[in-house]
Amino acid sequence: MKECIGVFFMEKVNPFEDTLQRLKALTRYSGKDGVRFSPDDLRVLESPKRTLIVNFPVRFRDGSIRIINGYRVQYNDARGPTKGGIRFHPKVDIEEVKALALWMALKTAVLDLPYGGAKGGITINPKETSADDLEDVSREFIRQIHMFVGPTKDVPAPDVYTNPQVMAWMLDEFEKIKGEKLPGLITGKPVELGGSLGRDVATAQGAAYVFREAAEEYDLPAGATVAVQGFGNAGMNIAKILSSWGYRIVALSDSKGGIYNENGFNVSEVESFKEKNGSLADFPKAQKVTNEELLLLPVQVLVPAALENQITKENAAKVRAGMVLEVANGPVTREADDILHRNDVVVLPDILSNAGGVTVSYFEWVQNNQGYYWSEQEVTEKLERKMVAAFREVHELVKRLDIDHRTAAYITAINRIIDAEKKRGNISQKRQV
Repeated sequence: MKECIGVFFMEKVNPFEDTLQRLKALTRYSGKDGVRFSPDDLRVLESPKRTLIVNFPVRFRDGSIRIINGYRVQYNDARGPTKGGIRFHPKVDIEEVKALALWMALKTAVLDLPYGGAKGGITINPKETSADDLEDVSREFIRQIHMFVGPTKDVPAPDVYTNPQVMAWMLDEFEKIKGEKLPGLITGKPVELGGSLGRDVATAQGAAYVFREAAEEYDLPAGATVAVQGFGNAGMNIAKILSSWGYRIVALSDSKGGIYNENGFNVSEVESFKEKNGSLADFPKAQKVTNEELLLLPVQVLVPAALENQITKENAAKVRAGMVLEVANGPVTREADDILHRNDVVVLPDILSNAGGVTVSYFEWVQNNQGYYWSEQEVTEKLERKMVAAFREVHELVKRLDIDHRTAAYITAINRIIDAEKKRGNISQKRQV
């Protein structure tokens, strides 16, 4: 099935099935140095442990009653409580949430965090919904799933179009139901309610550390040109960080379109313009580009920081960047990955490069559980150590097996998940006769 998007006809890819195909492709590496799982072991990851679909009525402030569709997928918990964000989006569905939950299981394992993976979603357009109605939806969603989440069960967090305020509503509702204070239920909270310093920029900061290490490995020149698709929290902050490091941000975009100037932008000026005008459209001294055109600009580094399935087999061969830093979840499909790899494009995969958010969420959870809070400098230093160590481990596997970074990251993650499943006795370690 194809749908027309801008100037391209993009194939609509089921992200969950696409990821399962990635897993199946890993069977070819079984038995190689550093690979500790068999093809049979991978069956553990073919389906989620628990899938929750809830449909509930909410009376909106205009008097109408609307049926809200919500999802929570807890994919694998062999390494610890499941962990993952909750997104508000008009097109979110169960297949997307399953894929996101699987990616979270892999992501926490790549960073060696004591978590499994989960994800949640509510099918709603927050841009067309009042804050009061969003609060009612948030609280009712927690009432629907409260028996399945908790600090030692499943720990939600913000995602697309959710924020610390949404997390605060959900935490407050959960604590009212349980009759006790449980700040470790949810991460990405306001600092006043137990949130961690540094969490607001953690995804971008973590991605920047991964990029810095890769730039050194691949001799990326100072002042290299960068295009960032997506100007939400993560996209805006990665653009600001890379600009402060001397890279030239020549293209930026939001959901309404993008802007391009080969001489580069002052990202803070773009940020102020968006805050004042609501979008990047009509930013002065810039050429307008679509989100699809931005992906194909002549830049050295491309940063997809919006939604999944942006680079597919339809446009991958036209990507001119030499390095792709995935800040969004799943922006490159499996078939596109193969094309980029053949064209010697270095792809820094989402389950490594955007794991800064879940890493600082883990730090927040630790602080909540021990009742002792760290300075922002401590958080940032701990984040840098975790991201650099994860990149180094993955990159060593890249060199040892002559594979791409995504394959190396998947192998690293799956090794850890399967090891945990075997230690629990969920997978027999006896040799089959």
